[in-house]
Amino acid sequence: MSSSDALKNFSGTLVLAGAGKMGGAMLSGWLAGGLDAKSVVVIEPHPSDETRGFASRGVKVNPDTKGLKADVLVVAVKPQMFREAAPQLKSLVGPSTLVTSIMAGTTIAGIAEACGGKVIRAMPNTPAAIGRGITVAVAASGVSSEQRAVADALLRATGDVEWVDDESLMDAVTAVSGSGPAYVFLLAEELARAGVAAGLPEALATKLARATVSGSGELLRQSDLDSATLRKNVTSPGGTTAAALDVLMGADGFQPLLERAVAAATKRSKDLAK
Repeated sequence: MSSSDALKNFSGTLVLAGAGKMGGAMLSGWLAGGLDAKSVVVIEPHPSDETRGFASRGVKVNPDTKGLKADVLVVAVKPQMFREAAPQLKSLVGPSTLVTSIMAGTTIAGIAEACGGKVIRAMPNTPAAIGRGITVAVAASGVSSEQRAVADALLRATGDVEWVDDESLMDAVTAVSGSGPAYVFLLAEELARAGVAAGLPEALATKLARATVSGSGELLRQSDLDSATLRKNVTSPGGTTAAALDVLMGADGFQPLLERAVAAATKRSKDLAK
């Protein structure tokens, strides 16, 4: 069964806790994939106009949840808000409820203790907003193959999904792909700034940087070649690119800096679980 078929055939109650940028992007993807809006309940203390707009499509936004039990609960609140939200969420969870969390640094054990249910921990990233995200997920031992298929369909509605068996990998996943879009946006930001420093008008430097980063990313996506080969194909010996890469690939260059950045994000993800 395809992901879209799984969404169209879902007949239970899905509760989305947290409809911020990521939660909202996921909900948009689910509805576009054929999920019945009337099966969705959204809990969001501070709903945006966009979130309220889902109600016109049949989604129940902040209804009375007394007596409600979720077949699937997707937890998309900020990790720092989870403890406050957990009592209400726990009241929605039965022994067989599938609980899928996209909170950074929040372990399966912590989610199970706070909410109960059958837990899947996942980490998407912001390109989910345009259907180009990538999510890594890990399931607790009690999750059935049918529940995993439902979670896969929900997560795949916004991009690719990879499954791992070792939950300890999730902190590094968060640091690489969860936080990774910010690193790419910073590259575009600083490339434009460097262009201005080299004499380009700001508007032109910004346009060149954005188009170069986005176009190179699309080339990387479509190419069968690995990133190192694509880099080498752009680099003529003794040319301008080689001169720049001598700086970026030096002892104090991009690689050790990025390694420290990913290590810092990984540590922070682990700290969030404490």
